[in-house]
Amino acid sequence: MSSRILQAPYYSTDQIEAALGPIFAVDRQLIRDGTYFVIEQNGTIVGCGGWSKRKSLYGGDSERPAEDTMLDPKTDAARIRAFFVHPAWARRGIGKSILAACEDAIVSARFLQADLVATLAGEPLYAAFGYTVVERYEIPLTNGLSLPVVRMSKCLAVY
Repeated sequence: MSSRILQAPYYSTDQIEAALGPIFAVDRQLIRDGTYFVIEQNGTIVGCGGWSKRKSLYGGDSERPAEDTMLDPKTDAARIRAFFVHPAWARRGIGKSILAACEDAIVSARFLQADLVATLAGEPLYAAFGYTVVERYEIPLTNGLSLPVVRMSKCLAVY
């Protein structure tokens, strides 16, 4: 529901439907790694998101044949991944809270930088947190469609 409603001002219905699963999905490896956070209200998940110490920048894991390789905190950037907020809870600080928790965990894991691939809807959140645009590009989807996204990066710590 989150993607269908909150992405609608930025993408067509066909783009959103084609992105559900391969792009707009949770990578279960984040859950197994213990790097995925949820915020609940009265037993209902109102937001979720995480970070990764693995290679993939975006997307679910359903089409990945094996676990991603691990990143090296000394040379690689951690990944911010799979943020979703229930539409009824949008613009209430849920994403900011999860992003702050991710950044704290990334710094604790001794990564110096975080990279992400933002949707057009998510770009303002990350920009407000100091992420800068590295590049704009389009992810190919089915039926000749593509999804415009923004690769962003932030230096988090200096040791």
